[in-house]
Amino acid sequence: MSPSSTVAPVVCLGCGCGCDDLSISVSGGRIVDLAPPCPLARAWFGDGTVPAAILRASQPATLDAALADAADVLAAARGRVLVVLAPDISTQAQQAALTLADVLLAAVDTATSEPAAAGLLAAQRRGRAAATLGEIRNRADVLLFWGVDPTPRYPRYVSRYAIEPVGTHVPAGRAGRTVISVAIGADRGPAEADVTITLAPDDEVAALSVMRAAAMGNTLGELPAALAPVAEAATRLVNARYAVVVHDAEPGNEPRRDPYRAEGLIALAQALNGPTRAALSSLRAGGNRSGAEAVLTWQTGYPMAVTYRYGAPRYTPASRGIGWAVAGGAAAILVVGAAASLGSTLTDVAGRTPVVVVGPRATEAPFPARVAIDTGVAGIHEGGTAYRMDDVPLPLRPPLPGQRSAAETVSALLTAVRARGTRP
Repeated sequence: MSPSSTVAPVVCLGCGCGCDDLSISVSGGRIVDLAPPCPLARAWFGDGTVPAAILRASQPATLDAALADAADVLAAARGRVLVVLAPDISTQAQQAALTLADVLLAAVDTATSEPAAAGLLAAQRRGRAAATLGEIRNRADVLLFWGVDPTPRYPRYVSRYAIEPVGTHVPAGRAGRTVISVAIGADRGPAEADVTITLAPDDEVAALSVMRAAAMGNTLGELPAALAPVAEAATRLVNARYAVVVHDAEPGNEPRRDPYRAEGLIALAQALNGPTRAALSSLRAGGNRSGAEAVLTWQTGYPMAVTYRYGAPRYTPASRGIGWAVAGGAAAILVVGAAASLGSTLTDVAGRTPVVVVGPRATEAPFPARVAIDTGVAGIHEGGTAYRMDDVPLPLRPPLPGQRSAAETVSALLTAVRARGTRP
């Protein structure tokens, strides 16, 4: 690559939108600019520099020595290993990690299984009426934002997909769309909404039930004053050519939400598919988090909380892996991906259980690691595949030359573990 160059198009994994139209300017081996502008993309790409260190017991080590030590730790704990799929790695690295988990008879979980669990479990019970972001852009004429304004966490969702763009069936763009914002307590919708409804958190599930009943054509009778506006909003959705219900499937630090919220939203979107066409748009964070669930599903049949301990994949959603490890069930932990996304979750358990970290900024993990091997970031230094929030796979075109790859490093660790005779 020349000292100064422009790489396009590039996929951004800064959020789940997975925008694939970025142009990245590189000079002197660093990212110096990007277009179109996006604050989240700017923060995620940074200047493209990441550590390239290898630590063993907090001391510099060679790759061979670190892999040998990690293999010893993991092989010795076979049957009691937790593998965590963290963000910022490709699906190829995730697949290699699952192969290693199979060999180790390990439990597997993802960095987002806790915030996303309610929606995943509800979708398994009921199914889900979903759509690609492209279909939403081209068809949606009535959009209901349920307690979420996408702009802070998904900056280009509104401009690229949901409200502003011209679509093949919405040629007037914003002028051809009706936007309904439902605020739940402190959770606000888009400021540019045509209709705004405010609900108390305790009324949320009841409001969803009312809207579903209205969509199904049931007689509602007299409603409390707080719920009357949602019945009117349901009428707007029923009269749409294509309605979309938008919600955040990975809430951040907000107060704990009603566990039936996700089920109510799924049921509403399904009910709307009787009188009209409708879809549920579930906003997801970036870093190929959705890819972890996709790879788990097509490798094991389950999107999270999988254990290989019994020789075949088994689903244990009531006892997810990180909680199991914190409770003392794990004898070793392997984190593959950006450990910073786990925060201090593993701090206590890392003090008594050896942790191996392979991924971007592994040596800067917020908890002590027995072995830490830095790799490049998928989409910045590594190619491969990543998944958008709507489960569409995207090819990655890294703008910077790759350093040590996560997929290659995990594969090398797999070879070292197998050499220790853990499986015939």
